[in-house]
Amino acid sequence: MNSAVAHRPSPLVVLELLKPITWFPPMWALGCGVVSSGVSPGQRWPMIVAGVMLAGPMVCGTSQAVNDWYDRHVDALNEPDRPIPSGRIPGRWGLYIAVIWTALSLLLATALGIWGFVAAVVGLALAWAYSAPPIRLKQNGWWGNAACGLCYEGLPWFTGAAIMSATVPDWRIVAIALLYSIGAHGIMTLNDFKSVEGDKRMGIDSLPVLLGVGNAARFACLVMAVPQAVVIALLMTWDRPLYATAVSALLLAQLFLMAHFLKRPRERAAWYNGTGVSCYALGMLISAFALAAIRAG
Repeated sequence: MNSAVAHRPSPLVVLELLKPITWFPPMWALGCGVVSSGVSPGQRWPMIVAGVMLAGPMVCGTSQAVNDWYDRHVDALNEPDRPIPSGRIPGRWGLYIAVIWTALSLLLATALGIWGFVAAVVGLALAWAYSAPPIRLKQNGWWGNAACGLCYEGLPWFTGAAIMSATVPDWRIVAIALLYSIGAHGIMTLNDFKSVEGDKRMGIDSLPVLLGVGNAARFACLVMAVPQAVVIALLMTWDRPLYATAVSALLLAQLFLMAHFLKRPRERAAWYNGTGVSCYALGMLISAFALAAIRAG
């Protein structure tokens, strides 16, 4: 028994595997979904808390565990201090945690209504498809980044709106969520600039590998900017000029930051992640309040 206990990973190491720092984007998107529904929280706080837990620690945490398990051989070469290659998560515990977290996520999702559950199933399926063979979407920057963008922005936003309205969200909510998911494709590309050489050696076709660093950087900026421009146009069409102006100001700030980023994309990708992406996230929240105002009439 003592031997079995000694070979179990500690809770702190499991938490490290689940990467709490990655939970914020889907939790933020779910919050935007809650706001965009225009429904007063009322007695729905337990469902909101459950939704936030599902989006961040559970589904996003599952994706991190799955990714680290199937990348353990690559990490043994490039990042040997990670929990699995370092041996702090021994044996097949990395896989066990991924499976257990998947089951717990589905169990929690049953409390969020049919559409919240469906969104969780889609998110978990994409989490496994992203990292696990034979699909392994992360091998291709086009498909992998699209899956991440949808899971980080669109699905949590949809879930937040669905648990508040207890039905399929209004088509305008779905449209805005999808647009911000498309923009997130570019955000995901920012994460690929730090590992171009390693991706080339491992046969991973990230966009910087496929397009070259300069072209990938320009494409990422375009993909981030165009959906926001469409959001602004929609808000104007829906007679919400003040919200459209606020999102426009944030987009202009991003364009200024993008110009600085494009001069040295590999060195400044992390910097733009902390500056331009913050403007992007604020634009999401403003758009959510705009949708709530539309729902209020």
